[in-house]
Amino acid sequence: MNYSKLIQGFFAVLFTAITLWAAAFFVQMHRDLKTLRAQQAASQRQLVEAEARLKQQEKYLDRLRHDPVLVEQLIRQKLGYAKGEEFIFRFEEEKK
Repeated sequence: MNYSKLIQGFFAVLFTAITLWAAAFFVQMHRDLKTLRAQQAASQRQLVEAEARLKQQEKYLDRLRHDPVLVEQLIRQKLGYAKGEEFIFRFEEEKK
């Protein structure tokens, strides 16, 4: 029996197995990388949207702090307040 041919065959099979395993490993890593990049892009979009909402809310808060006309308007709308010479009429909707 020729041991060198047997050893060469064994190494050829071992090399093929390692190559296939490495290829499968790198394909899976590539899929994982694509998934992580998609998640990062989604998170980035959410961050941009949250920052825009925060900016709008900060502007609104600044107006609430410094704009007495807005504050008066909100108090009238939300709480139903009126000035001394004003009357408020409330109409209930008909229930069907």
